[in-house]
Amino acid sequence: MTIQEIQEEIVDEFAMFDDWMQRYEYMIDLGKSLPLIDESLKKDENLIKGCQSKVWVHGEMKDDKIVFTADSDAIITKGIIAILIRAFSNQHPSAIIEANTAFIDEIGLKEHLSPTRANGLVSMIKQLKLYAIAYQTQLN
Repeated sequence: MTIQEIQEEIVDEFAMFDDWMQRYEYMIDLGKSLPLIDESLKKDENLIKGCQSKVWVHGEMKDDKIVFTADSDAIITKGIIAILIRAFSNQHPSAIIEANTAFIDEIGLKEHLSPTRANGLVSMIKQLKLYAIAYQTQLN
């Protein structure tokens, strides 16, 4: 699936819920289903700067696609990074670089987060794109 198709799927899933409490519960469930990151990757260089809670993200190339793993010490934040990883993992670096992130606004995520969590969300997206830029440079 393309990033766009995955994002549309996520928007459709969030549209099934009537209120934000249900959406938060769904995000928490998504966070719980996030594959565990290797403990050795929970180091400062993988911490996302600008997040109120601790979020570790690691990306590595496999067959010209970036595979991301992540974890957080906060359940909502873990759900947020799970959504982003679902959209961007197993994709070519150039697709990640060019990807639009409007789906975040479509599901209403930014407006329902505290300002510090919203800043953290932006930092998470930026970090995933930085991985993509670094790996794309290696491919060129």
